[in-house]
Amino acid sequence: MHSKMNEKAGEGQALPSRPWYAVYTKHQHEKTACELLARKDFEVFLPLYQAKRHWKDRRKVVSLPVFPCYLFLRTNLVRKLEILQTPGVFWLVESGGRTCEVPNSEIEAVRRITQSSVTAEPHPYLKCGDHVRVRQGALEGIEGVLIRVRNRYRVVVSVNLLQKAIAVEVDFSMVERIGRGSETSSLHQRESGALLSACN
Repeated sequence: MHSKMNEKAGEGQALPSRPWYAVYTKHQHEKTACELLARKDFEVFLPLYQAKRHWKDRRKVVSLPVFPCYLFLRTNLVRKLEILQTPGVFWLVESGGRTCEVPNSEIEAVRRITQSSVTAEPHPYLKCGDHVRVRQGALEGIEGVLIRVRNRYRVVVSVNLLQKAIAVEVDFSMVERIGRGSETSSLHQRESGALLSACN
């Protein structure tokens, strides 16, 4: 898994008061826009994943955006016009005419997934299934929706503003159900039949 962030973001020196925003880009211009914004000293995050592509004469592993046509930028919007004038950028994602912030918790979850060595890929946005938290390992503390695909378990982490999500494979024994108050407990194998097998 990979992600692109400029040096300032990678060092974790950004001011907490500056929120994250989603930038809508031209098709297949995510990496170019990310590089240009980083050169302007913006803190930029472009989550990527690795995918196998097959051609008649060869196979290749390529890095693709987890959320096509989107990247994330941390700023106070004072330089909004400069952002919008960057080649490859269409606009900042808005709702009701206002630029919307992306919760830092969602950015952090996606960042940890894409910077880890676990298998992950884009996934349809979900609102169903068991809400769980990863209890241990590299992704400890990450929360999402648990699904099962062909006897493999995945935790789906959503970016609600974009209504897009990323799915990461997990060991069934490493997650616990959340959102039930004092009844929060580890998921056991005997419960697996009751878990969501897929969300359409």
